[in-house]
Amino acid sequence: MTFRQLEAFLAVAREKSFSRAAERIHLSQSTLSGHIQELERELGKRLFLRRGRRITLTEAGSVFEPHAARVAAATADARQAVAEIDGLGRGALVIGASTTPGIYVLPRAIGVFRRRYPGIELALYIANTRVIEERVRADQVDLGVVGGHVLGPGEQCVAAGLVDELVLVVSPRHPWARRGAVSPRDVASERLLVREEGSATRQVMERALQHAGITPMATMELNHTEAIKQCVMAGLGVAFVSGYAIGVEVRARQLTVVPVRRLRIRRHFHVIHAEQRTLGASARAFLEVLDEQAKRPVRG
Repeated sequence: MTFRQLEAFLAVAREKSFSRAAERIHLSQSTLSGHIQELERELGKRLFLRRGRRITLTEAGSVFEPHAARVAAATADARQAVAEIDGLGRGALVIGASTTPGIYVLPRAIGVFRRRYPGIELALYIANTRVIEERVRADQVDLGVVGGHVLGPGEQCVAAGLVDELVLVVSPRHPWARRGAVSPRDVASERLLVREEGSATRQVMERALQHAGITPMATMELNHTEAIKQCVMAGLGVAFVSGYAIGVEVRARQLTVVPVRRLRIRRHFHVIHAEQRTLGASARAFLEVLDEQAKRPVRG
């Protein structure tokens, strides 16, 4: 049994596709299939059921997967430990982030980190919260930064110091732009622009609106905060967006923040990682930088 066979097995188990798995670990599909066949011969059991394009784990595959994942995690930890012999002079760190922290919060922290530790290669992967959770559980990122998060199986929260507030924004030409505040009933009467399913921003907003007794009469779904801001500017509706995301537009008078009476939506950005992994020195150093940023938040 070789590590390459375990890597191939885990890639197929997580991607549920031989072609996508081969692409992810940079192998030809025939080579990857060969690794799986050799592993199945070694174990004397089939690990996958192939029904057309659909790939699922057999009972043996399901039993084998957590053991293979632990071996992969231990190997990654070992590599990181060797890389850290020279302290933080060299190494690698992969950060996964949901859209709001990834675009509007982390770049400043990454800039500080890169200046402080120029020998650490840092990569940032941005997607919605659901995808980042999957990447954390699959051990594809060292840390995940997400908002309004409930821990899932295999995840551990290591920091939750960054606080965000979702605020209601309208076009400066909207009648509400000239009012001091609006009521929950007013919000229910407008078209509300919302993020896609799987977005933590949407989940946090929906919970808060439900608690306040607000049921929007009409919604329009978009899969990016920037798209939502542009649609609000165009007068297509109103939206709750992160305070971190609107500083430039508010200062330029392209968007107006409107308070909603008896409604305040706040959340923490959580930093999560795979429970089976040990936090390396570079990850711990990044958490220190994030903690510094949390103590002096900057909007816009």
